[in-house]
This record gives sequence, structure tokens and C-alpha cells, in this order.
Amino acid sequence: MDTWEEGLSQKPCFSVQQLHLCRGLSPFLLTCAIYFLLWIPEDQPSWISALVKCLPVLCLAVFLRAARSDRGYRALLQGALLCSAVGDACLIWPEAFLYGVTAFTVAHLLYLWALGLTPLRPGLLLPIVPAFFLYNGLVLLHLPPGTVPMLVTYSLVLASMLWRGLARGGSARWGALLFTLSDSVLAWDAFLQSLPHARLVVMTTYYAAQLLIALSAFQSPRLKSR
Repeated sequence: MDTWEEGLSQKPCFSVQQLHLCRGLSPFLLTCAIYFLLWIPEDQPSWISALVKCLPVLCLAVFLRAARSDRGYRALLQGALLCSAVGDACLIWPEAFLYGVTAFTVAHLLYLWALGLTPLRPGLLLPIVPAFFLYNGLVLLHLPPGTVPMLVTYSLVLASMLWRGLARGGSARWGALLFTLSDSVLAWDAFLQSLPHARLVVMTTYYAAQLLIALSAFQSPRLKSR
């Protein structure tokens, strides 16, 4: 019994760093809960609905101030989150759709810059490239002509971010995958066929993706490079 108790005292369930992370994430989790509890209808765009939608991502940008990783990496993630918040706000209003896509394109370019090209791992492109052409070929057939150039550019940048996220590993890998899933469901629902509970799936995977990419700033370089 004494040995068992000593083992418990030597191996706490949560480290101090994990407890600090949980506390730092409280505003993000709270604002996510507020978003889903309020569930403001999309056909009622307002600055209140834009703020409620943006707050979780803005909380993550503030949360990253606690990261002790490379300042450049942290700053790029924060910039990407701020651009994402702008995109979230723009997408509230249908007439600002392309401005929102532009903001998210910049966000993914910043993620790309942060994730870097090491390790390169070009083999990861083997499943990404065919999936990109197949899916976007279907979507392109249903896009309004004026949106095609911007949306194709965005899709290319998103696919590149997915490649670099998978190559980096750690939580960035899962964040990139969830971001791609979120946008794929959003595009299908918006341009091809209405999907049941699409908004719930899109926003759940979106917030989870942003969280996982942000958490990569707290991981060791060895884990990131796997």
C-alpha cells in the first residue's frame, strides 16, 4: 500500500503545465459554449452574431501569449487566428463572402509559413492531390462564375496547409485534417446539396481545428518534427 501511495505522489495525473493550459483555455471553451448555446440563426446577420462567432478564435490568439515556443511561430499562428476572426465576421453577411474567403486564404498562408517545409515529406501529396482535384472538380460545376478564381486559390492554399500540417505532425496534423473536413462540409452544403446538421459539423470541427493548431505552439520541437 505504501509503495502504491508513493507511486501516486510521484506521478500526478496532471502536470503543472497541463493545468496551466486548461486554465488558459477556459475563455475559449466558455465562448465556444456561448456560441453553441445561443445558436443565432444564420439568416439574422448582426454584429452581435459576428462577435459571438469570432470570440473563440480571438481567445485562442490571446491564449498563445503563454506559449514559450519560437516567437516567430507563435506570432504567425496569432496572425492566422486574427485573419480567421475577420473571415468569420465577413461570412456572417452573404455580400461579404469573398472578403471572408480572402481573409481565410491569408490565414492559411500564415499557417503555411509557420509550419514550414521541414520535413518535406512529398509522399503525403499522393492522397491529397487526387482528392483535391476530385472534390474541387465536383464543386466547381456548381460555383457562381465570379467566385471561381478566389475559391480555387483558397482550395490550393488549404490543400498546401493540409500537406504541411500532416508533415509536421503532433496536434497540427489533426488540426489541418479537421480544418479541411470543416471546409469540405461547408462547401458541399453551400454549393452542392444541403446536409443535415451541416452548421453544427462545420463549426465543431472548425473550432477544434483552430484549437489543435494553436496547441502545436506548446509542443516540443521533437514532437513537431515527427
